[in-house]
Formats: sequence, structure tokens, C-alpha cells
Amino acid sequence: MPRHRPAGDGPRASLYDEVTQRIVAELEQGCFPWVQPWDSAAAAPSLPRNALTARCYSGVNILTLWASGVAGGFSSQSWLTFRQASQAGGNVRKGEHGVTVVYADRFIPKEPDRAGLRGSTAPVDRDGPPEARTVSFLKRFTVFNVAQCEGLRPGLAADPAPLPEREIVPLVEDVIAASGIDFRIGGGEAFYVPSLDYVQVPPQPAFYEQINYYRTALHELTHATGHVSRIDRKLMNGLGGKDYAREELVAEMGSAFLCAALGIVPTVRHADYLASWLEVCREDSRAIFRAASAASKAADWILARHREAGAVADTDAVARPVVPAPPSL
Repeated sequence: MPRHRPAGDGPRASLYDEVTQRIVAELEQGCFPWVQPWDSAAAAPSLPRNALTARCYSGVNILTLWASGVAGGFSSQSWLTFRQASQAGGNVRKGEHGVTVVYADRFIPKEPDRAGLRGSTAPVDRDGPPEARTVSFLKRFTVFNVAQCEGLRPGLAADPAPLPEREIVPLVEDVIAASGIDFRIGGGEAFYVPSLDYVQVPPQPAFYEQINYYRTALHELTHATGHVSRIDRKLMNGLGGKDYAREELVAEMGSAFLCAALGIVPTVRHADYLASWLEVCREDSRAIFRAASAASKAADWILARHREAGAVADTDAVARPVVPAPPSL
């Protein structure tokens, strides 16, 4: 009879523990790993991306690469594997140390083993075929910042140019509008009401630093993505408790990821939930992975609505005839 390692053993579990312990240590020091930690003079606010594919990293990898970028003093948010650096015509400089990122996914085994129930679940009909089930896996990759490489060909995914301050407000206003979420302004508190599916935030002049109005708005919009008609995150209405703390963790990271993607650097920090976040992370080494993954999905959903709205606007502009302006007198 084959012996199975207990769940939680092995390199996969140790990776969850390793990342979680690092994040718990930062939280204990009052640092928030999902807050954009860079000096804008060193690196522009943005999500870390793969320099060869231009694809942004997601989930807990964002936190890992942000922290590594700051620790290394790198001026870029672009990263490559050792092999990709070679494919890009260059190489990682000798003596440089990479950082581990993770890739999680699921697969369905090709040949389910009904007897051992590996890759399958027992069928209702014992004589029928086994029902295939998915098996999750986690892979490690080591990446290096482009600043650790040399000889790379030009034309790789470049860091986005910082947005001029005057453009930040219109851009985020467009993102909010494109989400299609009922967004209300008024009162003295910011909140999302799942039962009625609307977001409300105080008017922008009520904020001591008005840029934080947008961070707050994106935080509440992240909550709203969990509605059953969108991502369906099984939102909990009750205040307090671990489910509430987990959802606040998702919203806080989702807002940070959106701010980074939109070039916004807020100044406010939400320390209110620090104790409950620490409790959640200490009890479950996978909690931060799940929260970061959910935050990425929420941010992606909001940004996708904005891209779709832009595509429709471009199509409408092409379809409409251009009416020349009347001559000035």
C-alpha cells in the first residue's frame, strides 16, 4: 500500500510558510507589504512585470517583487528568469541573486486511478468510471531584475512613464465609471453595501490629502467586485471576525494593486485591521496567498472593464463621421 505524505509536508508547504513568515514579520514591524514601498525617484509606481512577455505578475508575487525591488534598490519593475535573460540576448551578471516567485494551477490527471482514488473521486455507481478531479500544484521560479542583467536587447517591456499629476484624476474617474458599479458620493464614511450593491465614499474635499479619495474609492470598488453578479467572493456582511478580516485584506491589497497600475501614490495607511490580519496569517500559511490572488482577480476585473469601455469608445469614434468645425470669423 503506497504511503502518502501528510498534507502540509514537503517543499510546497514550506514555500507557503516561508512567504507567510516573511509577511507576518513585516506586519509585526508595522510595515504593509502591499503598500507601494518605493521612492518614486527610484522606481515609478506600477505592477511588477515580466520584461520579455510584458505580462504583469499577480497575487503574492506582487508583494514579493515589490519588497525585493526596494531591498535591491532597483529602478525598474521588470523581471526575467535566467533563461529569459539569455533569450533577450543578454545574461544575469555573475554573483547576482534572484528572488523566488510562484505559479499555482490545477490539472486533471489523464489516467485516473479509481482504486487508489488518485486523480479521481469515487463514482456513485461502483461499476461506472471514476469521476476525474483536479489536482493543485505549485511551482517555483527564480527571477532577476533587469538591473541585475547586462547585454539585454532593446525593446523589452519598459516601465511605464509616470503619469503627469493632472492626468491622474481623470484616469481614475474613468476607471470608476467604467466599472458599472453604483458609486455614490456623500456622507462621512466609506463603505460597500453587499445587499444593495452600491459603494459610497465621502466627497473628495473631505479628505485631508485628496489623492487618498481615489485609494479609498478603489478599496470599496474591490469589495464590490465580490458581488454574486461579478466575481462572487462569498462576501460576509457581519463586522468583525476572521471572514471580515480576510475580505478587508483582499480590499486593501486590491486597492494597492490598482493604485500601482494607475500610477497613484496614496499617503494613507490602514492600520485598523493590523491585529486581525496578523491573526489570520499566523493561523493559516495560505491565507496571504488566497487574499493576494483574490485581490489580483478583483483588480484585473476592474481594469478589464476600463479597457473594454475604451475599446467601445474607439469603435464609436471610428463609426461616427467627423464633422468639420465651422470656420472662425
